[in-house]
Amino acid sequence: MATADQIKALVKSFVDKDENRFFTTALQVADKEERLGHNKVASDIRKLVQTRDIAHLSTKRNTKFQSLKKSAHISLAESDIEELLHLTPTSARFSDLVLDEECRGHIERALVEYRQKDQLAKFGLLPKRKLLLTGPPGTGKTMTAKALATELHLPLYTLQFDGLISRYLGETAAKLRMVFDHINSSKAVYLFDEFDAIGAKRNGSNDVGEIRRVLNSFLQFFEEDSSESLIICATNHPELLDPALFRRFDDTVEFSYPGVEEAEAFIKTRLFLFESEGINFKKVSESVKNLSYAELGQACDDCARDSVLNYDGKLTQTRLINSIRHRSKM
Repeated sequence: MATADQIKALVKSFVDKDENRFFTTALQVADKEERLGHNKVASDIRKLVQTRDIAHLSTKRNTKFQSLKKSAHISLAESDIEELLHLTPTSARFSDLVLDEECRGHIERALVEYRQKDQLAKFGLLPKRKLLLTGPPGTGKTMTAKALATELHLPLYTLQFDGLISRYLGETAAKLRMVFDHINSSKAVYLFDEFDAIGAKRNGSNDVGEIRRVLNSFLQFFEEDSSESLIICATNHPELLDPALFRRFDDTVEFSYPGVEEAEAFIKTRLFLFESEGINFKKVSESVKNLSYAELGQACDDCARDSVLNYDGKLTQTRLINSIRHRSKM
């Protein structure tokens, strides 16, 4: 069940008429219920939150959607936006992120600027709220989006462009307009995952006319956007992106595989429940080569399960290094 702090937060946000805080807290309650194994309760809470958001969008943007229907000659049902934007549970905190110093500095600055946007506005300045995250899979891009949503007490919506294009080929620009209408009407963190699916260079050898038109539409909508939402685009292949995209972002943050220091911090955090006496974590971390944070987490979990089931929960340096090396070979 909800903690006392969560109940107080729900009541306070209701009294203050702070819908975003109210529903963010509700999602945190759902996350806790899921961790306790109460999957049905967690699912019901999330469905209620998502139903509220769809109804809210339909009420506020109905006029624009009607004109868009006439111009595009397609039916834009409420279910369309539900299929395009996925309300993503968040519980990660900024303190949970293990990033190199430069990467952490970029994210921390964006967080501070957004929190102090009213102070910046007094001097005619805007916070950085359009971020491009680049780097290999499993290096923390999605986790960072979740942490930003949690820290800012905002919902997180995820849009995957590959599904958008393959499902709505010929109608994607109109669907994209729906997404930006939602961004304008509902303040939240929006994660555009696998961004290279539409952001690829327009003069590429595999250039498709439809995709080129979608990119042009995105550039227009993106540049016109002046909402209070935080927009995060993530890609594993920045080299594929059209050059015109980069100048439209407020900041580009490059993620990378963990170095020795980052690996050591990550392993200690991942295995904090285990007795670590006698383990030289620096030496263990030196065995980490070309593993993402996600893969390193899997190696730690492999060793943890083996230790619990076969060694009475006793963790050893040798088994931990072997698990990491095994994962590297995979």
